Amino acid sequence: MRQWLANLFGNKPELTEQQRLRLDAWGKIPPAPLAVPVNEMRCVVVDVETSGLNMLKDRLISIGAIAVVNGQIALADSFYIVLQQPVASHKENILLHGIGGSAQTEGIPAIDALLNFLEYLGKDPLVAFHVIFDQTMIRNAISQYLGFAFKHPWLDMAYIMPAINPGLADRLRTLDDWNGHFDIRNDARHNASADAMVTAQLFQVALAQARKRTIFNFSEFMDLEKSQRWLNSQSSYKMH
Repeated sequence: MRQWLANLFGNKPELTEQQRLRLDAWGKIPPAPLAVPVNEMRCVVVDVETSGLNMLKDRLISIGAIAVVNGQIALADSFYIVLQQPVASHKENILLHGIGGSAQTEGIPAIDALLNFLEYLGKDPLVAFHVIFDQTMIRNAISQYLGFAFKHPWLDMAYIMPAINPGLADRLRTLDDWNGHFDIRNDARHNASADAMVTAQLFQVALAQARKRTIFNFSEFMDLEKSQRWLNSQSSYKMH
């Protein structure tokens, strides 16, 4: 919270000239067009591991990502990085994601790690399952270490899947639920790269299903997510 307030009131992190040039170059990349078929664009599926689940207090530890290019998972177009931590997270947290104490304290310095991620991402849209957590942790880290508000298009598979499969929405809620239903195997749960990979496979399922409903463009998927969020809010309101 203290760092967030510092950023808000202008106490910006100090970047080297080279780091500043890298950030400026990324900023000049034009936004990706979203009103085009997903099968004709690059999307980046992302997952993160953190020191805990408190989005205000916990730290971003690792980012795993893989690109879906023209509807196909591009294995060669993947990304993984561990951000250098001032201190390692607690033992229970390490047992969850498997990133040991030395790997955390000897990781890539946060500024360079985040610049690497931005350069890998470009301005292509992001896809995740339960976006709010990944989005917030990445935003917080970028605000803290790079000193700007990261505003980017995201698509949340936690809303897309029930929107396309309303008959399954009552019993399939988690990423594991959906993966199990579609026989998508994950042998390394809570590993950012592995979770990004299975989310990418789920995204491919959604693309195939959406075509039957004449949903093709990324912007149409964003509209579908917005509609499902509204439906969920109405259901929640009626329950109260």
